[in-house]
Amino acid sequence: MSGFGSFVARAGATGALVVQPRMGMADPLRMRDGLRATREADAVTVGTITLDSYTRTGDLEAARRALTEGVGLNGYPIATHPADTTREVLRGVADAGFPVQVRHGSARPEHIVRALLGAGLDATEGGPVSYCLPYSRTPLREAVDSWRRSCELLATTAEFGAEPHVETFGGCLMGQLCPPSLLVAVSVLEALFFRQHGLRGISLSYAQQADRRQDEEALTVLGRLAGELLPDVDHHVVLYAYMGVFPRSPGGARMLVEDAARLAVRAGAARLIVKTTAEAHRIPTVGENVRALETAAAAAADERARTPLVAARIPSVEDTGVEAEARALIGAVLELDADIGRALVRAFAAGYLDVPYCLHPDNAGRARSSLAPDGRLHWSSVGSMPIAGLSDGGPRPPILGSSELLAALSHVQRTYDVRAAGRPSAVGAAPALPARP
Repeated sequence: MSGFGSFVARAGATGALVVQPRMGMADPLRMRDGLRATREADAVTVGTITLDSYTRTGDLEAARRALTEGVGLNGYPIATHPADTTREVLRGVADAGFPVQVRHGSARPEHIVRALLGAGLDATEGGPVSYCLPYSRTPLREAVDSWRRSCELLATTAEFGAEPHVETFGGCLMGQLCPPSLLVAVSVLEALFFRQHGLRGISLSYAQQADRRQDEEALTVLGRLAGELLPDVDHHVVLYAYMGVFPRSPGGARMLVEDAARLAVRAGAARLIVKTTAEAHRIPTVGENVRALETAAAAAADERARTPLVAARIPSVEDTGVEAEARALIGAVLELDADIGRALVRAFAAGYLDVPYCLHPDNAGRARSSLAPDGRLHWSSVGSMPIAGLSDGGPRPPILGSSELLAALSHVQRTYDVRAAGRPSAVGAAPALPARP
């Protein structure tokens, strides 16, 4: 039951954008129904089994207790349900025409990898940086070691004819307010880490931010760097619909998902992780997930019909320094050690990589970002990262105060809710924030 990357490649060859939900239910019958509904959606889809937080953190005893006592879980406990149970969830649903990916959020994922392989699955996602710094207090060195072992375990399945696939979460660090050059760099570095440990099926992620033009530039750079640095790897780019505070109105949320789909088509992403109109309020239902998948697929088809030639999707992408910064970050890390895992640990210790607003003890915490009135993200401070002077010119915007930070975090939500209400607004219009340099 393999071929996640092959499926996406086949879909791309026909001009289709693959759309995917974020979905996980503890009850096996409900999980199976969710996968079936995803498969039957009027879209080209792949399935998702999202795991619960106990499984993510390795507290399997708590997961077992919750199942025994009938306590609700926020995902599917794959390491607690017997492998035969999960195989029954997948039977007749998951196959070469509908591959399924396990999504988890774990800094130490070995138990998860063993469980998904035992159930006949071989596609997952995350990374030693992207599932450590934002989501846990696990020391980065330990996360790197665990992810190395996990990748090597996944890679062994290729000996038996499988096509294991791992998607880096590096392009989604903190979800928002992280300038694109760092997202691109970490996505590429994690992909190189996966490759170094035997994987040949990899996808590189990027999360939609607040400005379409900046996102188009970042996705173009990500695709270019992946082509250069991963020439012997089956790879594709996956875009995430906005990962921050979502519009509260159904119309605003729908517009944001549609814009994500159009962005994916214009910038050449092969797959889109979709969010729903319920995102700001609660965990979405299966029906809401299906409607979001179909909304995204329809918007993507419309965008592709309007710009049918690949060369015409982005006639000219503005160069504001995203590529120069990403190349500098990647190069600085790779110079530290031939082993990419050790290089990542050393890079964070030296502040060569530094995630804004991330409180993990292994993050230097000197970098800061700002959101300009047009929605573009900029560095207010680069700390010790080797990128000073590489972006477009002008003085750096001031570091955000608390009220300005809250305004920046809700910028996208406000913008799309205003649009949905029919009031004049362009994406990028916002209360006064530090001016673009």
